Amino acid sequence: MNNFEDKYFIKFQFSPEQAEAHFKNALKDFDIAKKDKIIDVKFNYSYTALIKAGIALLSHNEIKVKSLPGHHIKIIDKMAQILKDEAISDIGNAMRSKRNIGLYSGGIEITEKESREYLDFVEKVLFSIKGIIETK
Repeated sequence: MNNFEDKYFIKFQFSPEQAEAHFKNALKDFDIAKKDKIIDVKFNYSYTALIKAGIALLSHNEIKVKSLPGHHIKIIDKMAQILKDEAISDIGNAMRSKRNIGLYSGGIEITEKESREYLDFVEKVLFSIKGIIETK
């Protein structure tokens, strides 16, 4: 199955329209992140845009994600693998970790600079994925 782990992924034939719909959903979250002035909102929507973009990329590759504990890690790592960019794994998992601390451990302070850097990073990933999805 293209070196994908059966525990987290299954082979599934998505239509091009379904993969594009997943990608548009990621773009919607990214647009919210760009427009909102609240740093935490920018960060959280940047993160969800990244995950949704990963789901779109996997859908394009006929891979469906199983919703299990740890699946965000797997989505991020598979994005990095498919796009051949380890920075996606490093930065994406840093975002995931901060999001989890904020969600499960009483919060974390994201600075405006961090928020802007994460937004720029997600924009680059979205651009890469857009090029792949739109070429098939």
